[in-house]
Amino acid sequence: MFKRGDTVPNNPDLPVLFYSEALSKPFDDPAALFEAMFASQGWPPQWRDRIYNYHHYHTQGHEVLGVASGHAQLMLGGEHGQVLNVSTGDVLLLPAGTGHCSLSASKDFLVVGAYPPGQHADICREAPTPAQLRNIERLPFPDEGPVTGDQRVFRRLWVRDR
Repeated sequence: MFKRGDTVPNNPDLPVLFYSEALSKPFDDPAALFEAMFASQGWPPQWRDRIYNYHHYHTQGHEVLGVASGHAQLMLGGEHGQVLNVSTGDVLLLPAGTGHCSLSASKDFLVVGAYPPGQHADICREAPTPAQLRNIERLPFPDEGPVTGDQRVFRRLWVRDR
């Protein structure tokens, strides 16, 4: 859980979930494996790319990020947040509003991004408006978490009115 910052709202109700080595090694095509895993859980994959090197957040979608190759140092929670090192096989589940950016990354760093149905990534870099804060608060929860085999933990941690 991250506190609200000046320009990043974070999420007052939902924690970031980090799955170290969510994929079992060895693997031939981690990007395709992540896409298949996320899709099977009801999180349609949307893109393959890197993570932006500036602080941003989303108000219209919860986001899952699967590290398909390489490694990176990420900042979560905005400018005064927490640094996290990620590498191939790791997964991050970011609730809407969570600030994130890449501080450094290997040349082969590649991420698969997915969102629950009907949600998407609006790229927000400024302090949130009251309407954006309401949208984060009202954004529907997905029926299932994006990581296979994690439904008990997901349902215990992703609840309203903690």
